[in-house]
Amino acid sequence: QVQLVESGGGLVQAGDSLRLSCAASGRTFANYAMGWFRQSPGKERDFVATIRWSDRSTYYADSVKGRFTISGDNATNTVYLRMNSLRPEDTAVYYCAAASYLPAANLRQGSGYHTWGQGTQVTVSS
Repeated sequence: QVQLVESGGGLVQAGDSLRLSCAASGRTFANYAMGWFRQSPGKERDFVATIRWSDRSTYYADSVKGRFTISGDNATNTVYLRMNSLRPEDTAVYYCAAASYLPAANLRQGSGYHTWGQGTQVTVSS
């Protein structure tokens, strides 16, 4: 089993930055990719970004491309999401997720991820 614990959320103003962390423990060698998703009240969970461990390829949602950066540290099994130029519409609960092998075409789909963290709230005020 893999366990994921997120941290780093908070309340910030528009234009500010935050860095989220996700620490993985357990059978981490089984992780092929780790990603971030977010969900706002009344909305579906949306893909934000993911990183594939084998080649460090990264994938982003169009809404965050150029503002958010995903990175990872194999030594500590930790994934980070650096969020710059935050906007009120970025307000959501952010979830970290881990996946076993997924084709590149499926890396943006939450259904392909087998383990999820508890989520961390990010609130951006205008």
